[in-house]
Amino acid sequence: MNMFTARRFIRYMLLSGHKKGHGIHSPFVFDVVSKVFRNKIDPRVVFTIEQIRRKLITCQEVLEVNDLGAGSARMKTRSRKVSDIVKYSSVPEKYGILLANMSVAFGGSMILEFGTSLGISTMYLASAVPGVPVITMEGCSLTAGLAARSFKEAGMENIRVMTGSFDDLLPQVEGEGNIPGLVFIDGDHRSGSVLRYFDRVARMSDSKTVVIIDDINLSRGMAEAWNEIRNDRRVTATIDIFRMGIVFFREGINRYDYVIRY
Repeated sequence: MNMFTARRFIRYMLLSGHKKGHGIHSPFVFDVVSKVFRNKIDPRVVFTIEQIRRKLITCQEVLEVNDLGAGSARMKTRSRKVSDIVKYSSVPEKYGILLANMSVAFGGSMILEFGTSLGISTMYLASAVPGVPVITMEGCSLTAGLAARSFKEAGMENIRVMTGSFDDLLPQVEGEGNIPGLVFIDGDHRSGSVLRYFDRVARMSDSKTVVIIDDINLSRGMAEAWNEIRNDRRVTATIDIFRMGIVFFREGINRYDYVIRY
């Protein structure tokens, strides 16, 4: 954890509350925090995904990673061990379970992910909704290929991997008439890029779409991007759980920014 993130974490611990939903005045947000956040997940799903994670952590294969985004703060070279990629770039189990629960609640007709990496987050997004297509976009063909092998191993057939730059792939996704129920933005931690992707997603979404942005406190730039997104006129409510920020466009709820202990 860098110094900026450490300071933000202290601030988060001082400001966060409502761990079980107490004190939240919006019935909709109360249900998200008290029910969706706390939903149980099939332990067999977690076991399958975490078994693949453990397998990848032992893999010493070196990949020449083609980073189209800001690159990794922990891995400075293009040559990276698979074990390091999954260790530093994949969502922890705790947040993977949250993604799975959010998929069940808000996945709708399609789920869209920015940044496949080795596919851990993708599998959590897809695991609990086998009938919902999950489109995941990745800039590096090598990591995308390895992720696809994991999807096959896990028996997940609802995942579609698209390789290339997000700016090139998004028009294709939108052109297919897709209105996402849930969007997970990861893979590029430059503030300008995140704001550009969010704007494009907001324009192709409807009021039921939910957007989750990863690593909102990773850097000053990401924190500034999150603050700008919170103040976007199209946004009706947000939830800050420190690592991730959750954005709602839903009509009929009171405009508020919640900081939730998770």
